[in-house]
Amino acid sequence: MAKQTKAAIKRATIRAMKELGTYKKEFDPIIEIYAELREQYAALSERFAAQGYPFEVPTADGGSKKAPIVATLESLRKDILAYADRLCLNPKTIDGITIETKKQSALAAALRALE
Repeated sequence: MAKQTKAAIKRATIRAMKELGTYKKEFDPIIEIYAELREQYAALSERFAAQGYPFEVPTADGGSKKAPIVATLESLRKDILAYADRLCLNPKTIDGITIETKKQSALAAALRALE
């Protein structure tokens, strides 16, 4: 699997948002955080797989508990989903928005008609 870098994720996110018509430069700080979360998730997922997916770890009293990496991955998933919602990158949110298109002014329309 190719390593997902923050920069590559950011570029792909901006490209996707432009295709959906939802990108604005003002969203760049949120996109930056989203890309960082996805990069962390990819790195931890790779580490989790390399360790053989240890879902539980032993406790001092002889029992077992959820492995810390599992809890971290779950938390990252929730955060990524929340940011994806804010950036309108999933079907749930894209269906619920209307994309504003800039209306042409009367002067611009008249000038175009003269061409």
